[in-house]
Amino acid sequence: MSSSHIILPAEWALQSAVQLTWPHQNTDWRDILDEVIPCFVDIACEISMRQKLIIVCADIKAVKQQLSDLNLDNIIFREMETNDTWARDHGAISVFIDGKPVLMDFTFNGWGMKFAANLDNQITKKLYASQTFAPEVWYQNRLRFVLEGGSLESDGKGTLLTTSECLLSENRNNMSCKEVEQYLKDVFGLHTVHWLNHGYLAGDDTDSHIDTLARLCNESVIAYVKCDDINDEHYCELKKMEEELQQLCQSNGEPYKLIALPMADAVYCDDERLPATYANFLIINGAVLLPTYNSPKDELAIRQLQKAFPDREIIGINCLALIKQHGSLHCVTMQYPQGYVI
Repeated sequence: MSSSHIILPAEWALQSAVQLTWPHQNTDWRDILDEVIPCFVDIACEISMRQKLIIVCADIKAVKQQLSDLNLDNIIFREMETNDTWARDHGAISVFIDGKPVLMDFTFNGWGMKFAANLDNQITKKLYASQTFAPEVWYQNRLRFVLEGGSLESDGKGTLLTTSECLLSENRNNMSCKEVEQYLKDVFGLHTVHWLNHGYLAGDDTDSHIDTLARLCNESVIAYVKCDDINDEHYCELKKMEEELQQLCQSNGEPYKLIALPMADAVYCDDERLPATYANFLIINGAVLLPTYNSPKDELAIRQLQKAFPDREIIGINCLALIKQHGSLHCVTMQYPQGYVI
């Protein structure tokens, strides 16, 4: 099949649904469920007001009680066992092949075998079997390759932005850069893969997922984390990442317009710095959900992101609870484009 017939949609394309995988007593959230569930409720509220929401959960009755103040008409509940809640990385990656919607099911191995993922790896197949998706949606088994949604940024036109630290990790696929790039081009119909070799966040378990550092906002705009504090441990690496971004070109040869997001204030838990980042936002229909951290920088991040999305409402959601498990808002969500969910 020619790669020209495969499209990996951009996140800003019209969506039919977003998936959340809900925290429960058998996840790593067990000790702070009272803190994190309100955050999930806030996310669920904003999404379900605008489009369908799929909630994967261990106990439907309990989750419906937690969502009792919401109109549940736009929410699809699916009960199944889960290890954790990182839907961005265990969720299917949506593509169109010859115009047909396809769920690509890759292996999630706990970010390089750091955490158990045996139950999470079955979620996509179970969702498909439970007729969660439209009848015309196909399922494609790609479980021989380890890949997480948080490591990919697509412009929907054949260009991908990613990081070498993650995709070339020895505990992912043990393939060379050339081999991984060719695989991505073949599977997703790409003509260009932009690799970032610098940038990281302390406390990040993902080996520098791109969605914590730099995000495509449209075909010509990239929002990225910028650190201005020379005493911050991230300063040098993020400066080098900024320089890499400045060298990238769009398919038309023009440089990208870069919009700097502030480096989030340092947040610690048990003397460990947590990976707070404003880059971990979620684009949905008509809005962008931005993680905030009860900081004066929150308003600056909202203003900066509004420049990238002038036609969308920027909605801040307090994600201080989420980063206690080393992820944020984008990490717990996975979008499905128009045509996937009725």
